[in-house]
Amino acid sequence: MTAYTLPIQRVQAFAGLALRHGWDVEAMLDTAGVSPTLLVEGRSRVTMDQAGVLFRELWRQTDDELLGLGLTPVPRGTFRLLCYALISAPDLGAAMQRFEDVNRAVPGIPPVELTVQGDIARLSVDISGIEQPVDLLIDTLLATVHRFIGWAIGKRIPLHRVEVPYTERVEVDDYDLIFGVPVIFSADRPALVFDRDHLSAPIVRDEGSLENYLRDAPASVLTYRSYATSTASQVRTLLAQGLTGNWLSFDEIATQLAMSPQTLRRKLRDEGTSPREIKEEILRDAAITSLVRSEETVAALSRRLGFSEPSAFSRAFRRWTGSPPGSYQH
Repeated sequence: MTAYTLPIQRVQAFAGLALRHGWDVEAMLDTAGVSPTLLVEGRSRVTMDQAGVLFRELWRQTDDELLGLGLTPVPRGTFRLLCYALISAPDLGAAMQRFEDVNRAVPGIPPVELTVQGDIARLSVDISGIEQPVDLLIDTLLATVHRFIGWAIGKRIPLHRVEVPYTERVEVDDYDLIFGVPVIFSADRPALVFDRDHLSAPIVRDEGSLENYLRDAPASVLTYRSYATSTASQVRTLLAQGLTGNWLSFDEIATQLAMSPQTLRRKLRDEGTSPREIKEEILRDAAITSLVRSEETVAALSRRLGFSEPSAFSRAFRRWTGSPPGSYQH
């Protein structure tokens, strides 16, 4: 399956944070193989690997595990110590209570609160004391917490919803990929909402497995496997097989998803997409990934993706990203 790409607005957030601190943005982008010209084109994309490189570079330069999202700088190694404190708890609920206790001893980390109402648990983060919180870092913080607590109990925790305190930006289209559930914008504070039953799940990890988990953290969150659960993501998984063989017909996809073509078309329409758009996203992401990695020539890439000639591919690529293929070659 072709790798997903991320919208350029994620990189703009990185660049804005770097500029705020007076760092060399162009050098950081060069390390990740991202042309500065892509920052001004709203349809540009970057690969997961490039985003991971940028995250690690910011992390290295700040020496702050929260990259400025905390109340004060949080020295590298703090996340590791917190994880060690949590995995010795008997279950997830006890681990969350322990985190609230440890939280008070690490003043740089925004306060975390677990509340339970009926069958629903809500894990929220108080960032009211932080000036100019960056959207990307809020999302990364929530994703880090979600992935860690799921890893700790040995199974993914399905979310009901994710709440974020900033307004929606329609061009940022990767929330299903990161969380796999609806995101509520303009909320009071960032939060993860899930079934309270998960709080009684035992912690199944030990210190040995924790070292493996932490090897690339927290940058590994950005290159983690897709959490997408939408109908569009299921269609994409099936359609992407066409990159190495024949593209499935719409009726074949509907059959594999145990739906009628009418039902599938309606579900995709409700999600604001169509089979044609999904196929173009697959081609776009496959093209960007190849160009960034310099895996093949533009002519070879255009043939592999089914274009009659390189000029046809270049026109399509400009339509998808607003830039020529050469802008993605480093």
